[in-house]
Amino acid sequence: MTSQQPKYEYVSSAKLPTRLGNFRIHGFVEASGQEHVALSYGDWKESDVVPIRIHSECLTGDALFSTRCDCGYQLEKAMANMVEKGFGVLLYLRQEGRGIGLLNKIRAYNLQDAGMDTVEANEHLGFDADLRSYDICKLMLEKLNVNKVELMTNNPRKVAALEKLGVEVVARKPIDHGITKDNKHYIKTKTEKLGHAFDPHLFKD
Repeated sequence: MTSQQPKYEYVSSAKLPTRLGNFRIHGFVEASGQEHVALSYGDWKESDVVPIRIHSECLTGDALFSTRCDCGYQLEKAMANMVEKGFGVLLYLRQEGRGIGLLNKIRAYNLQDAGMDTVEANEHLGFDADLRSYDICKLMLEKLNVNKVELMTNNPRKVAALEKLGVEVVARKPIDHGITKDNKHYIKTKTEKLGHAFDPHLFKD
């Protein structure tokens, strides 16, 4: 009998100084070969409620400063919140475009330029509205000695996903979204079609 292949492998960690503070970066790889990282800040005890964010990769928003989504703003805000709190963890999952990949996301952007919303564009390309998986999160949190979390998110589905995995979510903390004229419709779609929790007054003209 062969042993079951592990769901992930912890690779290594290193210091990661940033303009927001001095973090540590931790590398993980799934059995499929997909790579993910976690950022940790500060120290905590096993019994502490640790503020965390699950952030799906968004090259355009995180690295190229796009304002047609709120991803880059939320990434920076989450890291700043961790520094302000004194400790925390950010799980950075490599699942671009809600899991459809970078080039398909660009195709979806093209369809959005022609009038579709983000959900309609993904579905027009033959994908579900959201293909992301959070299964690796519990394993990453266990490696980082995180047992109870305060989840920084506007997406209640992430809370449900963690609870289904057996992670104790003590609270959901809304995270600022950085609304702009370019992403207002995108955020409105996330609220109406994907169940994100935003104040409806944000969308009044």
